[in-house]
Amino acid sequence: MTKPDKNAPKKTASSSIWGGRFAGGPSQLMTDINASISYDKAMYKQDIAGSVAHATMLAGQNIISSNDLDAICAGLATIEKEIDEGVFEFSDALEDIHMNIEMRLAELTGDPARRLHTARSRNDQVATDIRLWLREAIDQLDNQLAGLQEALLSQAETHTRTVMPGYTHLQTAQPVSFAFHLMAYVEMFGRDRGRLADTRKRVNESPLGAAALAGTPHPIDRHQTAQLLGFSRPMANAMDAVSARDFAVEFMAAAAICATHLSRLAEEIVIWSTDRFGFISLSDAFTTGSSIMPQKRNPDAAELVRAKPGRIIGDLMALLTVLKGLPLAYGKDMQEDKEPVFDAEASLSLSLAAMTGMIADLQAKPEAMRAALEKGHPTATDLADYLVRVLDMPFRDAHHVTGKLVALADSQNCALDGLELADMQAVEPRLDKAIYEVLSIDSALQARNSFGGTAPLEVEAHIKAARAAFIK
Repeated sequence: MTKPDKNAPKKTASSSIWGGRFAGGPSQLMTDINASISYDKAMYKQDIAGSVAHATMLAGQNIISSNDLDAICAGLATIEKEIDEGVFEFSDALEDIHMNIEMRLAELTGDPARRLHTARSRNDQVATDIRLWLREAIDQLDNQLAGLQEALLSQAETHTRTVMPGYTHLQTAQPVSFAFHLMAYVEMFGRDRGRLADTRKRVNESPLGAAALAGTPHPIDRHQTAQLLGFSRPMANAMDAVSARDFAVEFMAAAAICATHLSRLAEEIVIWSTDRFGFISLSDAFTTGSSIMPQKRNPDAAELVRAKPGRIIGDLMALLTVLKGLPLAYGKDMQEDKEPVFDAEASLSLSLAAMTGMIADLQAKPEAMRAALEKGHPTATDLADYLVRVLDMPFRDAHHVTGKLVALADSQNCALDGLELADMQAVEPRLDKAIYEVLSIDSALQARNSFGGTAPLEVEAHIKAARAAFIK
């Protein structure tokens, strides 16, 4: 028996899309590569909202009748209910969410459905849908970022006087508070919210009515549809309206930066929860065990958040590569915009949820944090600053003297405040016993009271200001 050729053209429902231009249907392979319904059905609510706005405008301009409008709106409401309830039958042969909805609308209403596509193209339709979808996604991500900031602020409020090492090069640098460290991330995520808010302004422009690429001869009102859909304005150039995807690139760039910030915090959670550091602990809710080592508690949630930027950055690179060198106006290449956008949003949203949960869940271990300050001479800079401030020594000279005292402490296997005063005076005769107060961890913390510093009162003021700025 001869096997059927899967590449052979066959008649499908998609023939009705193209009307009289094509006598036959596409091959199965053409259907497979051409269809986007498997993922763009996620935009069904946005597609229906855009169609309702478009129909409302068409009726207002006397391009369709009020009876047509009523039938279209009733039919679209039925379709939305069918999709919500999971009984709508999606077809690959109908390619995308637009044609799946349009064909079902035709079954429900007949001619009114066939009038709905007047003065628009799938080019401006899909551009409108993805902008509506992304606008909602950005609002949701902003809410999640605010929730993460709230979790960080709540932890910070408890730990303004919990001291820990501040690191550079992952080497002990200076004493800071745990709250101070957490507040750095509050600021980072605040900037991420700012980037998303700025992106939203460029997302929130309406392509609807641009039609295929050059506008339409029908007397439409693009300002009305923009207003109905909550857009700030209709896009000024029809060709740009259907071909622009820089707003999606901008979103994914902002998502990649945010994911990178999450990854940095995740790495610190991984480090802090190790046996070697022991600064924090996570509960069973955000850790897993080992299949062979019963003693293990693995910070898998943090490790997975740490990995997500690779995926999101890959999504960004994928869309940039699709758009590179793509001529105006629309090319089918642009169908490849949605999967990376959807994936980046889903990956970022999941990472934010996991990180918010971990921050709320973690238990700080102040004793371990303070104990870590016994190594690495964290008050060396305070000693140098004292020499400058009290003994009027040029900083480079003070740095040199402090370095000698650090070497002396290392040779005696003690901390700086463990040196005998006489030994210190052998290096710098003007030192007196007041230096021991300077070398205190808590004094060093209190001393850094410049704006943005780690002094407890300064951090408390920062927390209060951040709550006012970020938490509505």
